[in-house]
Amino acid sequence: MSIAEKFIVLPYKKNRGNLVPGEMRQASNGPSAEKIAASMAARFVGVAAYAVMVDDETGDMTAPRLLARHGEIADLNIS
Repeated sequence: MSIAEKFIVLPYKKNRGNLVPGEMRQASNGPSAEKIAASMAARFVGVAAYAVMVDDETGDMTAPRLLARHGEIADLNIS
């Protein structure tokens, strides 16, 4: 089992009054994730950049760490 830290950016939008996640983007490092999140902030209700631990074999994500937040975001439900 190989676990590695990955960086993701997750935009949020409103759908029928509820906050829903958009398409997740991967970044190469933490500062890049923060920069991508900032550049997307004007187009979405909210955007968050996270560092997560990913099991390369299963794709399971754990231990999310919030790097940057813009606007409204939801809790990231990762085990």
